[in-house]
Amino acid sequence: MGFVFACFAAFFGACVGSFLNVCIWRIPRDESVIAPRSHCPKCERLIPWYLNIPVLSWVALGGKCRWCRTPISIRYLGVELLTALLFVMVYLQYTQQPSLLEMVPLSHEALIPIYWVFLAGLVCGTFVDFDHMIIPDSVTIGGMVVGPIFSVLVPAMHGADVWYLGLKGSLIGGGVGFGLLYLVAVVGEKIFKKEAMGFGDVKLMGAVGAFLGWKAVLFTIVTASAAGSVAGLTLIALKKNELQGRIPFGPYLSLGAAVWLFWGERILGAYLKILSL
Repeated sequence: MGFVFACFAAFFGACVGSFLNVCIWRIPRDESVIAPRSHCPKCERLIPWYLNIPVLSWVALGGKCRWCRTPISIRYLGVELLTALLFVMVYLQYTQQPSLLEMVPLSHEALIPIYWVFLAGLVCGTFVDFDHMIIPDSVTIGGMVVGPIFSVLVPAMHGADVWYLGLKGSLIGGGVGFGLLYLVAVVGEKIFKKEAMGFGDVKLMGAVGAFLGWKAVLFTIVTASAAGSVAGLTLIALKKNELQGRIPFGPYLSLGAAVWLFWGERILGAYLKILSL
């Protein structure tokens, strides 16, 4: 049965990824994500359901529109596969059999759909940020609103067993995430005389804290900064300096938050053990 549920998680994740592709395209353009139905942006022909099956349809069509043969970006396939993978990984966390990946097991089954929602938001925000250098309010503010609600319903999100402690952990985490990056943005702007941190990043960290707590905020910022530094040095080595200013910080923050969700407590424990030597 575990294999069956893992397959369901993968299929459901791919379906969510297909919907995220719609969100990534339409939200920055202020278009409805519900209507009209999925269609080719070139010839505008509606896509029937049998040509809109996640992953399989892209492969069967060879990455091209059936009618006008306009190429369909491989990123559509990538988003579906990435979301499917993340959903399966969350399920494996709950089974407490993730020995190959050494993930932190989940303490409550209700965390599975909650973390699916959280990761879907990160995927959506990441790819919108890549394209438009913004993170939608539906992801950031939505996360700051939904995080505390989920924390009341499932206090285990913050290691608590009563609703008010779960809410307390969420509010503290959201406040630390928002406040810390807001401080960085304000101080950085005064020092460098230009915008040092997009406000979307500030709100994103508020959402991360609301879902994962204040320790996740600190870990995410450190991890994102390290990943950004590595990427920057790599671009310099490849003589792609002009690309550095075009890479948003939001994707690095999303990466750091995802790493915390799956491995954060183990990494933190190992780090503290090293410090105690």
